[in-house]
Parts: sequence; structure tokens; C-alpha cells
Amino acid sequence: MVLRAAVAQIAPNKGQTDFNLNRIASIIRQAADEGAGLICFPETCTTGYFLEGGVLEHAMTAEALAEAVGKRLTGAGAIEVVLGFYEKAEATLYNSAAVLRWDGSACRVASVYRKFFLPTYGVFDEERFVSAGRDLGVFEGSWGLGGLLICEDIWHSILGTLLAVYGAQVVVVPSASPARGFDGPTIGNLDRYSRMVRAVSEEHGVFTLNPMLVGFEGGKGFVGGSRIVDPMGQVLAEAPVGEEALIVADLDLDLVAVARTQAPLLADLKTAWSSLRSFVEDAPA
Repeated sequence: MVLRAAVAQIAPNKGQTDFNLNRIASIIRQAADEGAGLICFPETCTTGYFLEGGVLEHAMTAEALAEAVGKRLTGAGAIEVVLGFYEKAEATLYNSAAVLRWDGSACRVASVYRKFFLPTYGVFDEERFVSAGRDLGVFEGSWGLGGLLICEDIWHSILGTLLAVYGAQVVVVPSASPARGFDGPTIGNLDRYSRMVRAVSEEHGVFTLNPMLVGFEGGKGFVGGSRIVDPMGQVLAEAPVGEEALIVADLDLDLVAVARTQAPLLADLKTAWSSLRSFVEDAPA
């Protein structure tokens, strides 16, 4: 099966949710018109990332997000959407990614993943404003099983491993990464993301989609460089640094099995899984 997937690299207007949702809906329409069955957006793209105390004002439920997106998609072709947003769930706030399913007439929530690892160092202060999720980000798409990580999550390789063990064929990593590390030939954090995304694909035989935020918030510039990588670690599509873009690639999902046969690392991992679990359980606190 071939899944046409799109990755949107956008610069949201900070705190202007309605404006951002209008733009997001326009991009979804464009992707659907180009035959995409899946489109993925960056972390917190409905509001911007550095809201800090403003998270409480701008967070919404996943259901409210689906309704807001759906009413803007009248007449658009069917498509699945991964959308980063600040989520309000009862009395708790999260940095989340929703999987929305637009069938041509209604938009519903298929899954919600809440960011597991919250960076609170350097320019980051997430633990002050949102809570960490504690569920694995596996979701069922119309094309098969997918997995979700949000930004900092991919820096912890164990989560990508777990998604593959649980059957994910496509891993989506919405991110909002301020550019930093200018002492080398390339931007430091962009180079790191390139290596991490390819590593997830190569080790586990999955497609990895990494939509990145761009634009400036409070003097901090988000790097961009979104990418789509195949199960062999080859880059299928890549967006430029620092500017908006929409990239599209056809994902031949049969390549997942091919990659895992050529390099059976995931099968080896599953064989040793019970022993590895015991090491984790017995590890010093």
C-alpha cells in the first residue's frame, strides 16, 4: 500500500488561534487536493509554542479542536491530520498532538498523544505550565499503525523503540525547536534532529515524519528543516531552514517489511525483550 503523506512547516501567529486554524485548514485542503491521505503539522502550531502562562487561556479540548477544524473544511476531500496543540483535559493542561479524521463531512478525534518528556532547561520551561503524559503514542490510521512522539520525546530513544515494538509503521514527530548551536558548519539542533530521525527509521524500519515549526517568538527563531525519512534512513523530502513549506512524499508501506528483513534489528529486540524488561525492572533507581 502507498500512503501519500504531507508535512506542513508553518509559522503560527502567537496566541491567534482562529487565524492559525484558518491557515491550517487551507493547508489541509491543499494537501487533500494533492491526493494526500495524511498531513502532519508541528508542535503547538495552533497557538505558537512560547505561551508560558498563556497556555491556560489558549488550551482547548481535543473535541473542540476537531470541531473548529471540521467547520473550516467543508467541501474538502477526506484526509487524516496530525495537529500539535495545547490541550485542556478536565483541570489539566498538556502539550499534545491530536490525530483527526476528516471523512469529507465531519471531523472526529481518532487519538490524542500527550508529550511524555517535558524540557525544563535552557530556554525551555514546560514543566511550569503543562503536565506530562504517561501513555504510549500508538494510533490506528486508515492505512495501518502509526506512532507519535513530540519534540523532546525523540531525544529519548526508548520511546521510538517502544512504538516500533507495538507495531508502528509510521512515526510522526511534531516539533518546535529554536535554532541553536551555531559554532559548526550546520545549525546544531537541526543536525541533531536529522541524525535522530534517521536513526529511528534505520534501527526500527519505520517511516519517520518530522514537521518542524518556523517563525519567531520572543526573539527566538524556530529552525524548520522538516523531513520525511524512509525505513532505510533515506530522506524522501526535506523543507528549507527558516521558511514555510509543504513537503509531500509517497510512502510505500511494503518497504517496512523489506527493511526489517534486510536488517532484523526489531526482530532481535523482540526476541530479547523479556530479558531487557528484567534489566529495566532491576535497574537502580
